[in-house]
Amino acid sequence: MQFPESWLRAWADPDIDSQTLAHRLTMAGLEVEDADPYAPPFSGVVVARIESAEPHPNADKLRVCQVNDGSGALLQIVCGAPNAAAGLVVPLARVGAELPGGMRIGPVKMRGVESHGMLCSARELGLSQDHAGLLELSAGLRPGQDLRQALDLNDTIYTLKLTPNRADCLSILGVAREVSALTGCALRTVDVSQVEVTLDDRLPVTVQAPDLCGRFAGRIVRGVNARAATPDWIKSRLERAGQRPVSALVDISNYVMLELGRPTHVFDLARIQGGLTVRWARAGERLELLNDQTVDLAADVGVIEAGGALESMAGIMGGLASAVTLDTTDVYLEAAFWWPEAIMGRPRRYKLNSEAGHRFERGVDFATIPEHLERMTALILSICGGQAGPLDDQIVNLPAREPVRMRLTRCARVLGIPLEGQDVEAVFTRLGFVFERRDDDFIVTPPAARFDLTIEEDLIEEVARIYGFDRIPDHPPVAPAVMRAMPETHAGPHALRAVLAARDYQEVINFSFVEGAWERDYNGNADPIRLLNPIASQLAVMRSSLIGGLLANIAHNAKRRQTRVRIFELGRVFAKDGAAKDDGLTVAGVAQPTYLAAAAWGPALAEQWGEPVRSVDFFDVKRDLEALIGARAADLRCEAAAHPALHPGRSARLLLDGQAIGWLGEVHPRWAQALDLPHAPVVFELDAEAVSERIFPHPQEQSRQPVVVRDLAIWVDADVPWQSLLDTLQQRIAADDALSVVKDIKLFDIWREAEAARQRSLALRLWFQGRDTTLEDRQVEQCVQSLLDALTETHGARLRS
Repeated sequence: MQFPESWLRAWADPDIDSQTLAHRLTMAGLEVEDADPYAPPFSGVVVARIESAEPHPNADKLRVCQVNDGSGALLQIVCGAPNAAAGLVVPLARVGAELPGGMRIGPVKMRGVESHGMLCSARELGLSQDHAGLLELSAGLRPGQDLRQALDLNDTIYTLKLTPNRADCLSILGVAREVSALTGCALRTVDVSQVEVTLDDRLPVTVQAPDLCGRFAGRIVRGVNARAATPDWIKSRLERAGQRPVSALVDISNYVMLELGRPTHVFDLARIQGGLTVRWARAGERLELLNDQTVDLAADVGVIEAGGALESMAGIMGGLASAVTLDTTDVYLEAAFWWPEAIMGRPRRYKLNSEAGHRFERGVDFATIPEHLERMTALILSICGGQAGPLDDQIVNLPAREPVRMRLTRCARVLGIPLEGQDVEAVFTRLGFVFERRDDDFIVTPPAARFDLTIEEDLIEEVARIYGFDRIPDHPPVAPAVMRAMPETHAGPHALRAVLAARDYQEVINFSFVEGAWERDYNGNADPIRLLNPIASQLAVMRSSLIGGLLANIAHNAKRRQTRVRIFELGRVFAKDGAAKDDGLTVAGVAQPTYLAAAAWGPALAEQWGEPVRSVDFFDVKRDLEALIGARAADLRCEAAAHPALHPGRSARLLLDGQAIGWLGEVHPRWAQALDLPHAPVVFELDAEAVSERIFPHPQEQSRQPVVVRDLAIWVDADVPWQSLLDTLQQRIAADDALSVVKDIKLFDIWREAEAARQRSLALRLWFQGRDTTLEDRQVEQCVQSLLDALTETHGARLRS
C-alpha cells in the first residue's frame, strides 16, 4: 500500500520525524518497505505568472516571456515550450537555482536575447516524465511563493508491506489508528454528518444470498455534473497514492476507499432497469467488466443483477453496462459488506487486479458502512452538485464478534516480561478495543474491522506490538547446554545436500504449488490435491513430484543460453490417501514425504581440453546416485520400468534392500521437445528418508596374499539382463564356501554380431584372493568353472571360445 505522509498526518500527527515514524510502524508489524521523498531535492524554484509571450526575433520556436516572480519587477525569460502563453502560472527557476542532477541556473543570452531564469517542465523538476510543455500550476497560487511549499513537495511516500491478516490497515484511517496507538497522538474523527435529503427516490434491492452479502447500503443522487473537475487536493493525494485520476465520480470513489478503507461503486442510474438483485451467478453467465474484459462466471461468484442483466461482479469489479460516463447525471451509490470467503481467490482466478477484491477477501469493516456512504455523498454533492435521496441500509447476515479471553499470566509468560494489568488496559484502550476485566482476565470484543482477532495469542500479539518489541529485553538461556550426539549411521538433509553439491550440482527451491498439467504429464496423477485459494491461476495444485520443477528450471536456463545445468531439490511432496510414502506427517489423508531429486543436462563435464565433449547419460547420473547412497550402493538395484516422465527404454525403478525408493532415467523425448530442449535431461527422484541411513564402518583385517584376476567371456540370450546374471553369481558364491575367495565381479565388455542378434557376448572380470594362503591355478580354475556352471544352469549361458 502506497500513500503520502502528509495524508497520514492529516489524521494522526505525532511529534516525530518521517524516519522515526517509519521505524515505529515497522516495529509494530506494518513494515515500511520504502520511504522515499515525493520530489527530488531542488532549490530556488518559485511560482511565477507569464504576463506576456512574444515571438523571438531570431528563432521560430522560441518565445520571449515577461514573467512576474513576485519580486516587483518583471523578468525576461526565453522559453521554447509550446504551451508558454500569457496568463499561465508555471514554475520558475531563478538565477542561482539548483535543479535535480546538480544543474545550476545562470543568466544566458539565447539568439541574441538575454534570459534571466528558466521556466520548468515537470520532468526538469523530477516530478514526472512529462516534458511536452511547462508544468501548469493552479491560477490561484501567488507569484513568488516557494514551489516546494506551494505544492507540498516536502512530502514522503510510504510503501507498506502488509501481511494478509491486517486488512484494517489498507487505508489511511487504519494506519492512522495504528500511529495513534503507538505514539499516543490524537486521532482525527471521521465526519459522519448526514447530508440533506431532498429526494424521495429509492432503488429496491433484494439480497438473495446472505452467505455472499451481509449488509447492503445505497442511495440515489440526481442532477450530478460528471464533468466537474476533481479538486487539486484530491487529485494530488490520489496521484501520490499511486492512483490515476479519471473523473470526479470515479476519483471520489477511489478517494473514499483509500482514506477510509471502504470500497464503493457508482452505478449510472439511467442504465439500470428495475431494482438490484444480489445473488450467486449461474453457470454459463457472462459479464463485461469495466476493464473491457468479458468473463465466464462460475456458480461460486457473486453478482449484482438489474432487470435480468448482470451489472457487477460482487465485491470485485463493476460491469461496463452500468458504468458512469461524463454524460451521467443520475447515479446510485453502493457500499456493502461482502463475506471474505465469498470473494477470496476469485480475482486471481479471473486475473483481475482489483483494489476492492484485495480488501474484501481479507475482510472490511461492516459497522461503518452508512457513515462512509454519507462521507462519499457529501463529497459528490460538494464537487458535482445534485440532490440526494434517503440512504437504504439492509442488514442481512453480519459476522458474530465473539469475545476473546486473554489471561494476564499467560501473556506475561509468552512475552517473557512482567506485565501489570494497567499496562494491558492502556494498550487495549489505545487500540480502541471494547473490553472487560475480570480479575487477571481480559474479555475483548474485537472491533468490526479486525478480522484477525480470534484467539488468545492474537491479543498477546497486540500487547507486544504496542508495548514494543524493542522494549522486550534479551535474556540468555539459563538451561544447561547439552551437546546432542548425532547418530553416525544417519545422514541428515545437510549431508545429502553436501554430497550432491560436491558432485557439481546446485540446489534449487521451487514452489510446492505447480501446474495441473505437470501432475498429469510428468507423474500420471489425474487427481492431485487442488488449492482452494491459489496464489496464481496456473499454480493450482500441490506437487506430488519434484521432477516438474527441475525441468522448468532447466528450460529457463536453456532459454538464457546456458549449455550445462546440474541441479537438485530437497523438499516435500503431497499426495492423497497415502499414495506417497508416509513419513508420519499425514494430515487429513494427505501424505507429505520428503523427496530428493536431481537433474543433469548438457555436457557430462564442463568444457575442457583434456576430455572430448559428450552429453550426460544415464550412467553418469547413476554414478552420482551411487555416491549419494555411499556404501549401501552395493544393495542398489535398477529394474527396467515405465514412468510417465521418462523415456520408456531408458528408465528404471530404484530398489534399495528390496524396497522401491524412486526412479532414474532420461526424460521422455515428448516432454523434452515440449520444453524446447535439444536433448533430454537425465533425472532421478527418490525418498530422502530411504537413503539417509548409512552403514557403520567396521574394520577388517586385510589379506596379505596376492590377487588373481581371470576373465570370463560367455554367450547369453540378449534379453537376459546383467543384474539377473550378477544375482545368480552372488547366490552361488553365498552357497559355496569354496567360492569365498571371489572378491569382486565386473562386467567390462558387451558385444553382439548384429543389432538384431538373439544372443550377445558378455566379458566378466573376476578377482580372487585367499585369506591365509596363495591361491593355486587349479583352485582358481575350479572357482571359474563353478561360476560358469551356475550361469549355464540358470540362464543357458555358454563359454565363448
